[in-house]
Formats: sequence, structure tokens, C-alpha cells
Amino acid sequence: MAPSTSSAITLNINGEKHSLPVDHRTTLLDALRERLDLTGTKKGCDQGQCGACTVLIDGRRAVSCLQLAVASEGREITTIEGVADGEQLHAVQQAFLDLDGYQCGYCTPGQICSAIAVIEEHAAGWPSAATTDVRPEAGVPELSAEEIRERMSGNLCRCGAYVSIVQAVARAAAAETETAETAEAVA
Repeated sequence: MAPSTSSAITLNINGEKHSLPVDHRTTLLDALRERLDLTGTKKGCDQGQCGACTVLIDGRRAVSCLQLAVASEGREITTIEGVADGEQLHAVQQAFLDLDGYQCGYCTPGQICSAIAVIEEHAAGWPSAATTDVRPEAGVPELSAEEIRERMSGNLCRCGAYVSIVQAVARAAAAETETAETAEAVA
């Protein structure tokens, strides 16, 4: 008897559990869009090169077109649909809206998910290829435009909204820092 090529899995997406049978070859992107109607995550190149399908898995960005759905079981998946807090937009979403960082909007969900991870990676002190001093004692580098461009380089925008995207990420990072500092002062 041949082994089964499908499994029943449970995916934890945006804080909700979704149980579904999937073929073992089904990508997370296809499970999200085709099986769960979470169509905010876009299918761009389907080869992991454009970043349109970027989601957060356990808080880290991942291109969902290269992630198998079965390998995502037991992980916390956040799509663009789960970024806002009810009616309150995430700081990155608000900055994209305020600074016109979305143009046609196709790449925007992946850009926003990636930007959220970029801001967290930067705040944690993770260096990038643009970081000039990677020694731990150097501390967290400034989140300059060059740093943002390097950190966001896996997300392509065919409309060329890069200037606005960089500005939006910088504004959102500043808002996140201000919120964290206010919370520390209150505590």
C-alpha cells in the first residue's frame, strides 16, 4: 500500500486555528489563498524572489510560496489580515497609508509584513549587510535609509514606490520606539 500524500493539519493563523486536509505539496501561500480565503497575501513570482507573499511565522518573515503548509503546523502565522488590532491599524500600515507607500497595492501586504519584522530585527540589534559596525558593543545601529533599503531588499515593488516605502518604515520605527519609551516611562 502506497503512503498517503495528504494530511489533516491545523494552522494557527492570526490567532485562530484552522483545520484542513492538504496535499503534502501544498504551499502555505496556496493554503492561505485557495483553502482559507485569506487573499491579502499575494502570489507574485511563486519562486521566493519578489516578497509579495511575505508573512510572519513565529514573528520572523517568510515567503509563503516556499513554505509547505504541513511544515507550518504548530507555528504562529500572521498574515496582513492579522496585523491590525481591530480597527486600529498597525503603525506600519498607518505609515504606508500616510506616506503613499503602496502605489498599486499588490506588493503592499508583503512589504508591510516584512517591514514589521525589519523594525523588530533592528530593535533587537540584528545587523544587516549595510551595518558598518557589527560588534555587539557598538549597539543598535541607526535605522538609516540605507539600512532600511538593505533590510527590505527582498521585497520588490514594480511601481517604484521605494522612496515612500523607506519613509514609511522609518516613520513606523520611530512611532514604535516612541511607544516603547512611553510605556517604559509609565512603568
